[in-house]
Amino acid sequence: MITTLTPNPSIDRTVAIDALIPGAVIRSAMATVEAGGKGVNVARALVANGHEARALFPSGGPTGELFARMLAGVPTEILNTGVDIRTNISLIESDGRTTKINEPGHPLNEAQVEALLEVSQQHALSSSWFAACGSLPPGAPADFYARLAERLAGGTANLVVDTSGPPLSAMVGVKCSLLKPNRSELAEVTGKTVETMADAIAAAQHLRSAGITAVLVSLGSDGAVLVDQDGALHGVASTTEVRNTVGAGDALLSGFLAGGGDGEAALREGLAWARATVRSATTLMTGPEPHDYAAVTVSRVDASTDSENVALRDMT
Repeated sequence: MITTLTPNPSIDRTVAIDALIPGAVIRSAMATVEAGGKGVNVARALVANGHEARALFPSGGPTGELFARMLAGVPTEILNTGVDIRTNISLIESDGRTTKINEPGHPLNEAQVEALLEVSQQHALSSSWFAACGSLPPGAPADFYARLAERLAGGTANLVVDTSGPPLSAMVGVKCSLLKPNRSELAEVTGKTVETMADAIAAAQHLRSAGITAVLVSLGSDGAVLVDQDGALHGVASTTEVRNTVGAGDALLSGFLAGGGDGEAALREGLAWARATVRSATTLMTGPEPHDYAAVTVSRVDASTDSENVALRDMT
């Protein structure tokens, strides 16, 4: 069982447009509405592709009822807050450029924060992996995920955290099985420049020296790099069709966990799932995918070699 926690879930509205022109009336070519939030995305992808998963999240109000209906078929544990779920909007232009508008979310009070920690601790007891993902709503302390890590310490569940900003910074020095930052988040949390593959590996090793077992860094069109006790693996999934990059990082994590959460096989699986997602018009793949593993290449890399000093392309 893989359990996900999304403290700040969202209804994700994806709108396809020709071009974003400030101040203009823009006609949409297509629009989709999905239950979202990083942990929800991970659970939804896992279940849709035949894996056992459940999603934990706070919810309430009319939008909470809609959210639950959208997640039909996905096992859930809902902390009823009595307030609506936020809405996030992604504007996708014809050239693939994406603009995201994210609401802050509705506040959690101290009792609700404690309840979320308690229900997470309870479900972690029956989980192989516990994925704590996304931003925190107003009212949740910046060290929420660090507190969660302390509660899960000594248990059987492997904890992965995928977040950004102060909540990610609070994880430095906390024991955790896996962190999944993107390139810009890695640079921010370590205070290091991440311009090359060697930079990314060095920054990830810095996090490992502070207590993190493994670091999975998503690099946009440069693929992903996994840094663990065995060194560094870099993988890329080639594709000529990129329709939507929203949710690609969530798909990477979903596939990585589906592949066992460790080593080359997991990285290859994660990249295959991410590739399927960027070729889709929606936030995340929603059904069994005929993954093209031949399009994925994974190799061991050494940060000390000149070949790893080539500049990375995407600051994502």
